[in-house]
Amino acid sequence: MAGHLPEEMQAQVGNYDTLYNRLLADEGIELTTWPVVDDVFPDDVHAAEGWLISGSRHGAYEDHAWIPKLEQFVRDAYAANVPLVGICFGHQIIAQALGGTVEKFRDGWAVGHHHYKWKGENVTLNAWHQDQVTKRPEDAEVVATSPFCENAALVYGDKAFTVQAHPEFDAEATRILLETRAPGMVPDDLIEAALSGLDTPTDDNRLAHRIAKFFKEGRNV
Repeated sequence: MAGHLPEEMQAQVGNYDTLYNRLLADEGIELTTWPVVDDVFPDDVHAAEGWLISGSRHGAYEDHAWIPKLEQFVRDAYAANVPLVGICFGHQIIAQALGGTVEKFRDGWAVGHHHYKWKGENVTLNAWHQDQVTKRPEDAEVVATSPFCENAALVYGDKAFTVQAHPEFDAEATRILLETRAPGMVPDDLIEAALSGLDTPTDDNRLAHRIAKFFKEGRNV
């Protein structure tokens, strides 16, 4: 866990660990949690069979002591062929650790449902980000993109698979964020549009299957 969800959100739907366990409940993936945002790290990259790095309210480029440690952990896992999955901040920190660039996007926020082209297929997921991977590492291949987010999902051979959107955020989780965290930070028109689209079906289960498939089989996501 590279962050904690707001307390009012945790009280209703749980923290990141709860949401990821729920997302992957039917995929045969068992999760153990290390809150790296609180400087609690695994002993080494082989403490688990693979790693999922969560979202965070922090930027990958911010000056926190745990961020360089996490970047080194990413590089060590990558070198040791221990598979990595990154979601939102996790997507960004993996790219940054491997030579990419993460910045506040010039066109601002993405909140609520967004549509992506995923290897020619249409995929809809809830997004919540202002930062983006604006320059991808040399090893990264784009597998999903949109007009708003060029590097929406990246795969690094059999070593890493990362997604900018939040497959763990269902309509209820997104609603809580829009009502509690967004005001004063996200433009009002974006909040209103996202709230009005909460009933849009999303492909969270498809992403859960892709994540599990990557952990078990490698790059074919």
